[in-house]
Amino acid sequence: MEQQKELLLSDLKPGQRARIQKFTTEEIFLKLMEMGCLPGEEIEIIKVAPLNDPISISVAGYILSLRLDEARFIVVSTVN
Repeated sequence: MEQQKELLLSDLKPGQRARIQKFTTEEIFLKLMEMGCLPGEEIEIIKVAPLNDPISISVAGYILSLRLDEARFIVVSTVN
């Protein structure tokens, strides 16, 4: 069995898929929870803006844009 690697959402590149593990701040957790982003949800990086901010992710059946400083508070594990 392959070991999953934990990293920050801000470290992923377009096309990479991951599963949300946790949030490092309560503030971002409440904001994302309202949008349906919860630990356990699978996400995919769709697009990164030219200056790396914002990023677009696919989650829970829709596309969401996040600022890079928000993505730095989201711990994910990679999925194959």
